[in-house]
Amino acid sequence: MKKLVSLILAATMALSMVACGNKTNSLTEPSSNNEAKSDTNSSAEIALVTDVGTIDDKSFNQGSWEGVVKFAEEKGITHKYYQPQEKSNEAITSAIELAIKGGAKTVVCPGYLFEVPVYNMQEKYPDIKFIIVDGTPQDGNRENPTFKVADNTESIYFAEEQAGFLAGYSAVIEGYRNLGFMGGIAVPAVIRYGYGFIQGAEYAGNELGLAPGEITMNYTYVGDFDASPDHTAKAAAWYNEGVEIIFGCGGGVGNSVMKAAETAGKKVIGVDVDQSVESETVITSAMKNLQNAVYKTLTAIYDGTFSGGKTVSLGADTNDVLLPMETSKFETFTQEQYDAIYAKIANKEIELKDEKAAEKPDGLGSKLVSVNFQ
Repeated sequence: MKKLVSLILAATMALSMVACGNKTNSLTEPSSNNEAKSDTNSSAEIALVTDVGTIDDKSFNQGSWEGVVKFAEEKGITHKYYQPQEKSNEAITSAIELAIKGGAKTVVCPGYLFEVPVYNMQEKYPDIKFIIVDGTPQDGNRENPTFKVADNTESIYFAEEQAGFLAGYSAVIEGYRNLGFMGGIAVPAVIRYGYGFIQGAEYAGNELGLAPGEITMNYTYVGDFDASPDHTAKAAAWYNEGVEIIFGCGGGVGNSVMKAAETAGKKVIGVDVDQSVESETVITSAMKNLQNAVYKTLTAIYDGTFSGGKTVSLGADTNDVLLPMETSKFETFTQEQYDAIYAKIANKEIELKDEKAAEKPDGLGSKLVSVNFQ
């Protein structure tokens, strides 16, 4: 647990730091192929800036972009995305500036990397609306950051621990006993997914009357959100050691896990969006309803009900975390069981610990699940 706490503290410090990446500071605008989904003119009223990753990442960027596309196409509004080529505040700020120069009246910013850029841009452009997902605008001071959500900004968070809980619960009810959690960077959203995963597995184990230690879990953060041979090798090693299913929680990290699962004949749980189309090994996905969240906020902006200056938290009570039951490949876990456990979460009958649990003396803990933090 000490190692986990260290990772969390390191991740918190990293929120405003420049990560390693492509050493150019240029920006990539949509190619003509990508613009088939958006307006082909140079101007666009709604813009999304990706968190360096691609718009078709089958994860966070894509889910948010689909909300933009759905709303804009329904209303006949021009829309476009911009992709910085470097993980730095400067590059992301330049992308936002370029979007505004291109006519954007609303800028959607998915991810914690936008905290410092949006903090500055919301003050510089008070007439522009900003939607930041999974982040709160802050000044970048590592020791004592100042947070501020201006009147032209809305900060959206999700109860990822609830989505993770559903994933862990369903996996154990389905019959899996040797689980794995492979997160990207130990940022709060990823930690919440992981902590929820443990708690869901424990809750299901208690329901089934399993003995302490009968459920095991390998748990780690790999330090990035990229697909890499190293991540595939680590997942393969876990599968060879007996892990039956891995929750791949970290963008491209999940693709690495899927590759290993395909070779080993094992299973994967996807993240953020429905990743069932990515691999036959994906039995379900712990989803955030990114499309719906962005769509609803854009609707509020355009119908005049946008209040701004606030942080909203979305979870089961708003139907914004879920498992995609229609595409899930469960053989034991039923829709009825899903509906029952979902209702308990939505009604607050089940209280879950989030990433702040690591700050407490007893930490997360689990009396039933034997967790091997790596």
